[in-house]
Amino acid sequence: PTSFRPRSTLFPNAVLSKNAIRILVAMQVVVVLLLWIVSPFVLFPKPVEVLRALGDMWQQGLGGELITSFYLNLEAIGVATVVSLLLAYAAVMPFFRPIVALLSKLRFLSLVGLTFFFTLMARSGHQLKLSLLVFSVSVFFVTGMADVIASIPKEKYDLARTLRMGEWRVVCEVIVLGQADKAFDVLRQNAAIGWMMLTMVEGIVRSEGGVGTILLDQNHHFRLAAVFAIQLTILMLGLLQDYGIGLTKNLFCPYAALTLERK
Repeated sequence: PTSFRPRSTLFPNAVLSKNAIRILVAMQVVVVLLLWIVSPFVLFPKPVEVLRALGDMWQQGLGGELITSFYLNLEAIGVATVVSLLLAYAAVMPFFRPIVALLSKLRFLSLVGLTFFFTLMARSGHQLKLSLLVFSVSVFFVTGMADVIASIPKEKYDLARTLRMGEWRVVCEVIVLGQADKAFDVLRQNAAIGWMMLTMVEGIVRSEGGVGTILLDQNHHFRLAAVFAIQLTILMLGLLQDYGIGLTKNLFCPYAALTLERK
C-alpha cells in the first residue's frame, strides 16, 4: 500500500510501504517525547534538564571521552570479529569442534570472577579493558556464527562437490564467501555488547578515562539528568555504529539486499 492507514498497522503480517513506516516511526517518537515531557515521576529528568546537562558535560570534555570509548570499542569489535570468525570456520575440522562448543558455553559466565585472571594476563590497563571486551563479544559471536554454519543446507555442499571443488575450496566458497552477509548480521547483533560492557571495563581501569568513567561518577552522585544525557549519547553512537555496519554489509554483499527484495 502507498497510503498510510492506521488500522493496517494492527493487522498481523501486514505489509507497509517505506513512507508509511516512516510516518509510523515519527508518530511513535512524538508520542514517546510527549509522555516524557508530561511524566509525573519526580525523579525522571525532563528533556530540558537532560539537554542542559549534556551541554555542561560537553564543555567539560565529554566529546573527548566519547572518542576514547569509541576507539576502544571499535578495536575490541575488530579483534573479536577476527578471532570469532577464525574459530567458527575452524569448527569445520573435528579437532576444533569441542573447543568452539566450549567457548560458546562461556557466554553464561559472569566477568566478576574472571576479572582477576584477565588482570594477571594483561600487561597494561588498556590491554585489560580490551581483553574483557573481546571476551564478552567473542563468546556470543562464536555462538551466532556456529549456528549460521550449522544451518547451511547440505545441498550447497553437494553442489560445490559436484563442481569438483576440494574440501578447502568448499569451505571457502560455501561457508566463508557464501555466508559473508550473515557474518555481517551476526557482527551487527553482537557489536552492541561492547557498549553494554563499556561502563564496567572503564570503571575497572580509569587511567585512560572514557565515557564509562563519567557515567559511573554521575550515577554515584545521583545526577540523573547527566546519566540520561550520557546514556542517550551512547545510544546515538551505537545506532551510528549499527548503521555503519549495515552500509558495509551492503557494500561488500549487495546480493543480500536483492535476496530480501525477492522475498
